Amino acid sequence: MAIAEAETRTAAAVEIVVPVLDEAHVLRASIERLHAYLTASFPFGFEVTIADNGSSDGTWEIATQLAEELPGVRAVHVDQRGRGRALHQTWLQSDAAVLAYMDVDLSTDLAALLPLVAPLVSGHSDLAIGTRLSRGARVVRGPKRELVSRSYNTLLRWVLRVRFTDAQCGFKAIRADRARELLPLVEDRGWFFDTELLVRAERLGLRIHEVPVDWTDDPDSRVDIVATAVGDLRGVARLVLVRQVLRFATIGAASTLAYLLLYSGLRSVLGAQAANAIALLLTAIANTAANRRFTFAVRGAGHVRHQAQGLAVFGAALALTSASLALLQAVDPHAPRGAELAVLVAANLAATFLRFVLLRSWVFR
Repeated sequence: MAIAEAETRTAAAVEIVVPVLDEAHVLRASIERLHAYLTASFPFGFEVTIADNGSSDGTWEIATQLAEELPGVRAVHVDQRGRGRALHQTWLQSDAAVLAYMDVDLSTDLAALLPLVAPLVSGHSDLAIGTRLSRGARVVRGPKRELVSRSYNTLLRWVLRVRFTDAQCGFKAIRADRARELLPLVEDRGWFFDTELLVRAERLGLRIHEVPVDWTDDPDSRVDIVATAVGDLRGVARLVLVRQVLRFATIGAASTLAYLLLYSGLRSVLGAQAANAIALLLTAIANTAANRRFTFAVRGAGHVRHQAQGLAVFGAALALTSASLALLQAVDPHAPRGAELAVLVAANLAATFLRFVLLRSWVFR
């Protein structure tokens, strides 16, 4: 990774990263406009970082020229492409207290920059995002992009149960201490980086401040809408399904084994229904705590509420397994212990599926 900057560099209060990929045609005008605005109107110490992530035109040469000409501007060359990769590297290497980024086309009105970073400088919020989809925003863009944006953010609210309104607006900021906490958790290095950062921040209980922005679509945008949409959908699927299902299955297997051991031990001194209820209750409490921490990555307050909701889910699982035992005993009152265990394993598989659906859609939504 190459870096072009002044020989002496002091830590700024706010570092603004501008990721660029083959933007030689617009880079100089945009950075000069941004620098002029910051110099004249921005009340905090600043540094502008041009993060060239794999350009093949003259972007890097222009970036290094700007770093030499304008005080407070530096250029960083990231060999591999990916907006998320550029932000990940530059943010982790920054000494600033607040880290921001904006798209090079400056589609967002720069007047929104101070409202974006001020709550982070003061410590009121952890992250801040520009939103084009809330009341007060003024947006000029074509119907296709409007439809794609609204559909994607609606999908996030339904599938990932998020509360923020606009995941992909290229205008965001984060406190540096929160960035150091979050960035190791974010896997995506492309366009989905923004969404994953916000989802993980929300799941950790961090405060996200939203700023309605004036935004004008760049008619010369190089973003491939179809490829970006496909990548975003893959990212959503990864966040929702792969890790959750694998971790839930691992915890479920351990819980089932513990349940069977408890049931077998209790069955020697108790009836089948009592042994089933006690074994299921104990493993359900441990299962809820483990899924809260590892499957759904929930931290902070809410333990008691989640356990209470988990017990309601336990009630549904108990009803399912108890009904299975009752049916077995009705069919064969003298069924051997092995038959009981086989029926309970099958019933627990069904109860496990029901538990995942309820935990994800209700308890830890």
